[in-house]
Amino acid sequence: MEVSNIRAIDKTETNVLVIRLSAMGDIGMTVPVLRTFRATYPNVKLTVLTRKFFEPIFSDIDNLEVYYADVEKTHKGFLGLIRLANELSKFGIDAVADLHNVLRTNVLKRFFALRGIKVFQVDKGRAEKKALTRAKNKAFKQLKTTHQRYADVFEKLGYPIDLTTHTFPEKQPLTPNIISLTQNSAKKWLGIAPFAQYESKSYPLELMVEVIEALDKDDHFEIFLFGGGKREGDILNNIASKYKNVTTVVGKLSFEDELKLIGNLDAMLSMDSGNAHLAAMYGVPTITLWGVTHPFAGFLPFGQPIENAILPNMAKYDQIPTSIYGNKVPEGYEKVMYSIDPKTVVDAINNL
Repeated sequence: MEVSNIRAIDKTETNVLVIRLSAMGDIGMTVPVLRTFRATYPNVKLTVLTRKFFEPIFSDIDNLEVYYADVEKTHKGFLGLIRLANELSKFGIDAVADLHNVLRTNVLKRFFALRGIKVFQVDKGRAEKKALTRAKNKAFKQLKTTHQRYADVFEKLGYPIDLTTHTFPEKQPLTPNIISLTQNSAKKWLGIAPFAQYESKSYPLELMVEVIEALDKDDHFEIFLFGGGKREGDILNNIASKYKNVTTVVGKLSFEDELKLIGNLDAMLSMDSGNAHLAAMYGVPTITLWGVTHPFAGFLPFGQPIENAILPNMAKYDQIPTSIYGNKVPEGYEKVMYSIDPKTVVDAINNL
């Protein structure tokens, strides 16, 4: 899409509210879109409404302010959302890009619309995604990417952007904590994020251990394991303790430092999950492993070639994708990811 300079009026004081409350991967997917917006419209301020934890994700974007939504306490429920809307109205919001489109954001939409402020919401393409995931008469085709769906919202607001013009930021300097963890190793830095929200799109741990063991034996990589919470941390600590070149990141770095480490990786191996999008937003080559979901739904990490997506045996499991998020698993599809050979994964990483 060619972007023309169609806005003749002075937009220096314009403030666009961008709403995306969760989840981490979806928020990561907004970043290339917002960077492109910033490069195209440098005088338009962006105010991003999200949760406080996610603020570091936007740290490299100039003229962007993050406003926290405390949906568990202060902004909980209908009255809490009205309180939030009143707080936001003090920022002089001129337009709203709702990149979430859920019940909460619909309440905010009504508030701003009643005040004459333009609000456009992301089109999630529910009908075409339903056609893609149904078992019979499946419409198996590539759907619009989530990144482009986000960009379309800004175009509706009068700010067309061309994602092919996106530029990745420079690598951020390492903090003392990162240097201590990595020992400034001269080997290639490989991140591995073996978990996902649903088991149906998580590579079996015994197979992932085979991948890690082969890579550790090659002695070419410094491997960093990413996860969250005590359970995942305990599993990754147990794995890391058995290998020379493997370190777990869980509980050792702040989220801000984790992002800086991810941005300095040479490659990331992830499931169809949040860490894939965090790596891709920094331009890190990212290999993804897919179970009952599929890149055709529009969630391939930004800027990554389809060749970096390793799929299960599609001839044997011909109902894939069975769902968009991995929450629907037909009978007989429980072991779908076992059809991905660890050697295929290792070869893909080495080929990068």
